[in-house]
Amino acid sequence: MRSVTEPSRKWYTDRPTRAGDRSAGTARSTPPANGSLEVVPVPTKSLSELEAMVGDSRTTVEEFRIERGKVEEFARAITESDPLFRDESVARERGYEAVPAPLTYARVSRFPRYRPDGLEGYGFDLGFRPEYVLHGEQAYEYERPLFVGDVLTGTTTLTDVYQRDGGRAGSMTFAVYETEYRDENGDLVLTDRATAIETAGAVDDEGDDDASGNDDAGNGEPQTDSNDGDADTDATVDPEPTANGGRVPAAEAVDTVRSVDGVDVGDGGPTVIVDDLKRKHFVKYAGASGDFNPIHYDEPYARAAGNESVFGQGMFTAGVASRVVTDWFGLESIAAFGVRFQSRVFPGDTIVATGELESVRAEEGVVEVALEATNQHGETLLTGSATASLEE
Repeated sequence: MRSVTEPSRKWYTDRPTRAGDRSAGTARSTPPANGSLEVVPVPTKSLSELEAMVGDSRTTVEEFRIERGKVEEFARAITESDPLFRDESVARERGYEAVPAPLTYARVSRFPRYRPDGLEGYGFDLGFRPEYVLHGEQAYEYERPLFVGDVLTGTTTLTDVYQRDGGRAGSMTFAVYETEYRDENGDLVLTDRATAIETAGAVDDEGDDDASGNDDAGNGEPQTDSNDGDADTDATVDPEPTANGGRVPAAEAVDTVRSVDGVDVGDGGPTVIVDDLKRKHFVKYAGASGDFNPIHYDEPYARAAGNESVFGQGMFTAGVASRVVTDWFGLESIAAFGVRFQSRVFPGDTIVATGELESVRAEEGVVEVALEATNQHGETLLTGSATASLEE
């Protein structure tokens, strides 16, 4: 099994909190400022109660059929214009057995039609308060790409629960979910790891802490559990100050790397830019992914939750960032991809996604990449990493 390369930067204090320090309370009924991880608003639980659940597993995804039209819709929603994700002849010319799905396509499994009857979220009653739940990290480990025609089943295990002092965010409770997706033959295809964080109170994007309110969970994103016209494409952006250490660059392509020969630590990959974000980007992603949290498209709802306006899903930004590694190394070469959410994107913002080679293990044919997505002001939206297996 391939090992996941996960983001390593920490924005919380490495100081454990005693189980007794976790206060009990009842969830509020106000709209979630930071979104939820599809959990039911029940009284909070002590850390010891949560730790007793570690190791429990649930079947959380059933009959997850990878559909051609949905793959194309999802690719367009993350601004991916590569015909690989919609044209079977192109896929076969590139050596794929069928049309593959983008790296973050497993998000589509959150649609209710793929969940067992009566399942809420991941099926674990953690007592997290939805309005204070953030999506902190998301990581994937790939045995192979997902292909149109696959029918997958997902089993989720609560693998860890712990607490940390998050400074401005107060005491934070972390829950790590690991979902294994298997095909009809029972073969493992994909492992998905999601970290949800319950904070002591609402967290905004100001200050030093990295706990932004996106809808997947970190200074992350709020998490909940269409295709019109051509995909949005990369654009050349008029220069603005301090994005990625300078000015917003033009989108830049690179030749696909197939071998470790000739690559070196410090090499840069393609620059993926999505400029002048609009609400339609967030609505299209909601329809493609199943993330229908109204905080991303309902202005009154978003403002009532204390936000300046609607904002984009963290996994939308992650999808844009994933294009860096698939454009750089080819989808089939990606062994792992992971992100840590830091800030949100709003209408009018620009996403600038870049990557840099961090290590090259020539004898194994493996390269590791550090990823970053910023906005037009140079503010970090997410950091991440990826591992690619290339020809030696």
